[in-house]
Amino acid sequence: MAETSTAQVDPRLLEILVCPVTKGPLRYDRERQELVSDKAGLAYPIRDGIPIMLPDEARKLD
Repeated sequence: MAETSTAQVDPRLLEILVCPVTKGPLRYDRERQELVSDKAGLAYPIRDGIPIMLPDEARKLD
């Protein structure tokens, strides 16, 4: 079985995850492999199919 560079995130997991800062909804950016909190202005990375929900690891949106 070939290794893929972008692991898929379980859609059920995406339904229950919220931003740890605002407790608001997140949207999945498939291209960047991030979960985006528009309200907080942060994008949480997804590494090996696992969302890293730590504000210190998040990228600030422009």
